[in-house]
Amino acid sequence: MPAARRLLGCTVEADTPDGTVAVELVEVEAYRGSDDPASHSYRGRTPRNAVMFGPAGHLYVYFVYGMHFCANVSCLGDGEAGAVLLRAGRVVSDVGVARVRRPTARTDAELARGPARLAALLGLGRGHNGLDVISGDSPVRITAGDPVAPERIRSGPRVGVAAAHELPWRFWIDGAPEVSPYRRHRPRARSTT
Repeated sequence: MPAARRLLGCTVEADTPDGTVAVELVEVEAYRGSDDPASHSYRGRTPRNAVMFGPAGHLYVYFVYGMHFCANVSCLGDGEAGAVLLRAGRVVSDVGVARVRRPTARTDAELARGPARLAALLGLGRGHNGLDVISGDSPVRITAGDPVAPERIRSGPRVGVAAAHELPWRFWIDGAPEVSPYRRHRPRARSTT
């Protein structure tokens, strides 16, 4: 989980049709390979999850619930599955451009709170899957920020997963208002009809 902790405080910058948008990451969530039943790579490599198998530093963008995109960054060596979900960020670029991209946000803290909102703010979609976010000329870039002091980093259970939800692989910066509220996983009731 070192990559997840190191991503906190980093800046994700994206070139969008409305202008450049940048966020400082304040919340992330780690996923591994065959030993993590909540991971998209749990059952092995597929065309959909291939980016998770490295090399590190590439976007894994996927569509969820038939309506939202979410984005991960691959974080392990080539052939080894692992990625970090980008869960929330604090806008550090022109807030006016961010508000054009997310006009329904009631507060600045809501602009990039939650992985789907963050992806929408950054304009991420299927076409961004596999992008090298370390390259300076990429349309989506991640740059190192000042390291976050260890005493400011909190960890807890992952959000919105049915398996292995108890693992403390969600990391956030304590006190950041953009951090998603924790919602405990509740299994769906089975239909009796």
